[in-house]
Amino acid sequence: MNQSADETELWLVRHGETEWSRSWRHTSVTDLELTDVGREQAQSLRPLLSGVGFDRVWSSPRRRALDTAELAGFTPEVDEDLVEWDYGDYEGITTVEIRETVPGWTVWSHPTPGGETSAQVGERLDRVVERVRSHGGRTLVFAHGHSLRVLAARWLGLDVADGRVFLLDTGTYSVLGDDRGQPVVSQWNVHDRAARTRA
Repeated sequence: MNQSADETELWLVRHGETEWSRSWRHTSVTDLELTDVGREQAQSLRPLLSGVGFDRVWSSPRRRALDTAELAGFTPEVDEDLVEWDYGDYEGITTVEIRETVPGWTVWSHPTPGGETSAQVGERLDRVVERVRSHGGRTLVFAHGHSLRVLAARWLGLDVADGRVFLLDTGTYSVLGDDRGQPVVSQWNVHDRAARTRA
């Protein structure tokens, strides 16, 4: 990929599969390991990312993100702002279960009791955008489904809730950049199709 000196790119990697992501359970502070499928997903990213040339690599401190980074061939710097949305009382349960008591609930439209507000999540991911912009060049981050969807929305100047439109699978990478001064999505939800077939 050609890149001029004044361009800035932000590459996003969602960690590989865990037991809870496989069963759609909300996972923030619970520090789960990758499943065998998740490890294979992470390893399949190595050839896709190895020749890119990153100026810096950051990761959420959670094991699933750090392990994905390592298996993909990187030693990242930990960035606490990249942690997943804190789901509070909804940690470990699914949207279907939450809707038994709160009809129509989504993390994008309703509160998370005991957890973070959308404004709090947006504030810390705005800090990531600011750091990426101030450094310039190409930054790679390893993090989580909802936090990365918010990060994409904020890169594009959209509201936190607009992260809902960015479907993001485990073990994928995405690329954000600029086109003549306009923040854009260059690639989204990319993975090794052969690895998905084997899994």
